[in-house]
Amino acid sequence: MTARPKLLITRRLPDAVTKRVSAHYEVELNADDHVMSADELLTRAQGKDALLVTPVDKITPELVEKLPASIKMIATFSVGFEHINVPALKAKGIKASNTPDVLTDATADIALLLLLGAARRAYEGERAVREGTWKSWSTVYMLGVHATGKRLGIFGMGRIGQAVAKRARAFDMTIHYYNRSRLAPELEQGAIYHKTAEDMLPHCDFLSINAPGGPETQHWLNADRIAKMPDGAIVVNTARGGLVDDTALIAALKSGKLFAAGLDVFENEPNLNPAYRELSNVFLLPHLGSATIDTRNAMGFKALDNLDAFFAGRALIDPIA
Repeated sequence: MTARPKLLITRRLPDAVTKRVSAHYEVELNADDHVMSADELLTRAQGKDALLVTPVDKITPELVEKLPASIKMIATFSVGFEHINVPALKAKGIKASNTPDVLTDATADIALLLLLGAARRAYEGERAVREGTWKSWSTVYMLGVHATGKRLGIFGMGRIGQAVAKRARAFDMTIHYYNRSRLAPELEQGAIYHKTAEDMLPHCDFLSINAPGGPETQHWLNADRIAKMPDGAIVVNTARGGLVDDTALIAALKSGKLFAAGLDVFENEPNLNPAYRELSNVFLLPHLGSATIDTRNAMGFKALDNLDAFFAGRALIDPIA
């Protein structure tokens, strides 16, 4: 009988994924789901053939250099792979994969939740009901911003951006977008393309950030770009926290330049800028973009599909290294 590959899984996985992986691999699990330090990860990686990691695991060049020679493959339970130093893996001959395509709809749903929650002051309203400060109906009580018929700008028109646009069209929103390359007409579906993001911003009653993270987009939404947006606009971010300059966004929310924001991701999460917690015009979620049972199972199965392919000697389905 051929020995089963030895796999270290750095965080707890959904039950269905754990059941499948345990049937085909010799697995070391993270029973209490804590975040492993680099030293602990390296210790546990000894004698393993592959790693299944998550975005909280920082696969730095220093860590890659210290990985045991037995590690030949790393699968990440995520679409983004900013936490993985791909050049370092390639230099050491370690293969890697991610989980694209399966979380598009779930993340787009969260973007619309944030858009509507921010526009209609959902946090303030929910708090008023729970805290008993809601006393009476009034014609001027807690007025929000109408989404129907407004202009939605999308920064990053990949799979998720297109899914956000699809949902926004149900609200008769006019779609503007910036992407590194223009989409084909059948994918645009009438959306208005802008050659630069700066050209798009004055047309954004709402702005949805759906671009990849990384050095090129670090603090992309800064004070200068916010200034180009219409007064009273609303910002939604379901991409990566690092795309937003927190200081600039918080200042714009305090000053009234922006009406509100809806945020599911944060720089240095979960240690977000504490000033966000003091603002009533921010609708905050704890990185729930892909957090449905169906989606998390699909992500786990996709990671396992790539591991299965690697150990069967086939090409990876979703290679990043």
